Amino acid sequence: MDIQETRNEKDTKKKLMYDMIRKDPEINLLIEKGNEMLGILGYTEHSVKHAAKVARNSGNILKKLGYGKRTIELSRIAGYMHDIGNSINRHDHAHSGAILAYQLLKERNMPLSEAITVASAIGNHDESTGTAVDAVSAALIIADKTDVRRNRVRNQQISGFDAHDRVNYAVLSSELTVSADKKMIQMDMELDDSMCTVMDYFEIFLERMVMCRRAAELLGCRFKLTANGSKLC
Repeated sequence: MDIQETRNEKDTKKKLMYDMIRKDPEINLLIEKGNEMLGILGYTEHSVKHAAKVARNSGNILKKLGYGKRTIELSRIAGYMHDIGNSINRHDHAHSGAILAYQLLKERNMPLSEAITVASAIGNHDESTGTAVDAVSAALIIADKTDVRRNRVRNQQISGFDAHDRVNYAVLSSELTVSADKKMIQMDMELDDSMCTVMDYFEIFLERMVMCRRAAELLGCRFKLTANGSKLC
């Protein structure tokens, strides 16, 4: 369902757009601080590059499925801001990020109904505690969990890779496609099977892929994942 505003909010609040969020110094500082902290802890890249890719794919998913412009814009905003909680702590970052986002968006005069929608999407994007609750959260989840790529790995020593490093590094290419006609959201990957087998990928990211499947179902679609031509789900 598309986002609806009350007449009062339309009259009194200025539209907050994705481009404004993307250029916001405070929001970018939070993203980069979180990325810096995760680097120290040995996690993959969570920089503005990841944020922008998730924002772009979130919006594209809903655009291709025919959602309204404002819902698409909110999905982009949620996609860009989804990891700001990492600036506080990796643990429970979805919830701390949601609280931060709600306050930041209120301060920038976003209508409360929209700020709550964005905060809810951010609060539900982590597979350990969240699930898709509306179109914005569903698009964010799929866009985030499918951003798997070699250049997100920061560990320069292959011998020191953990399981997640190995799987990310093994992804030579990936493509996310949305077919409104077929009601299908599909991720196609090419894996370097000398680094990671198809079964390795599925074992490591099973919970995330199940989350994507449920998110796609909320959007009225099926989620399909293929690796090296083999269908995984």
